Amino acid sequence: MGELIYTLCMLTSLACAWLLIGSYRRTRHRLLFWSGACFAVMTLNNFLLLLDKVVFPTQVDLLPARQISALLACLLLLVGLIYEKE
Repeated sequence: MGELIYTLCMLTSLACAWLLIGSYRRTRHRLLFWSGACFAVMTLNNFLLLLDKVVFPTQVDLLPARQISALLACLLLLVGLIYEKE
């Protein structure tokens, strides 16, 4: 059951990233770019979670990589929120 939830979370993040980047291409609002980049990194984070918990449950510990990608996603959104004004 966990693999289904991890996959759905990854696909949802990917869909959000796709829609946000597509909207950025049409409107050129930079906050959409930062939000799309955040969700793209969240997709990577969810993919690493899927690998860590389902594919390599005992062989490889991907926790540091998952934490770094989560921090990077939060930082991207924070930079977008702080530096982009409209």
